[in-house]
Amino acid sequence: MSVDRRSAIRMLAGASTALAITPAEAMVLREFVGQAATPAEPRFFTAHEYATVRKLADMILPADDRSGSASEAGVPEFIDFMMIDRPDGQLPMRGGLAWMDLEATERFGERLIHCTEAECEELLDDLAWPERAPEALSHGVAFFSAFRDLTATGFWTSKMGIEDLEYMGNRYRNSWNGCPPEQLRRLGLTGDGGS
Repeated sequence: MSVDRRSAIRMLAGASTALAITPAEAMVLREFVGQAATPAEPRFFTAHEYATVRKLADMILPADDRSGSASEAGVPEFIDFMMIDRPDGQLPMRGGLAWMDLEATERFGERLIHCTEAECEELLDDLAWPERAPEALSHGVAFFSAFRDLTATGFWTSKMGIEDLEYMGNRYRNSWNGCPPEQLRRLGLTGDGGS
């Protein structure tokens, strides 16, 4: 799919709202997406777009000593599912990915997936800090902010992301003994209903 800069910017309009999803929506949707052992075939993205999504997501959340990368957590599959589930985000997503390719080609002579890690980091550094980004990049900044939020939501609602957070909620407790006495004292409370 070949898109010129003007078309990419038109498709980007409204990217930050169209790609938004609440964490509660993500948790429910995760049950349907599941944790794929191998990358699934995309239902919305073209092969090139999907490769770009994988690269961007892994640049936002690379593997570290604590957990795996965004793609290892199933984030690209999650984003693909979100595009099917939320059609209002499809045009801004396609426009944003096309814009990223156009900007990378203009700067480095290659589409984003063929750029070096240093080149990608240079581009993303220009987009990641909205308050210091040049006005000429405002559409790219809006797309990247929305994409970063979607990536984070996908990661931290995955099994890997929940383990990364060491989230302890939604677990059965045998008993509740109330607030520990040392915390009550710290708050100036006695623990007997008075202060």
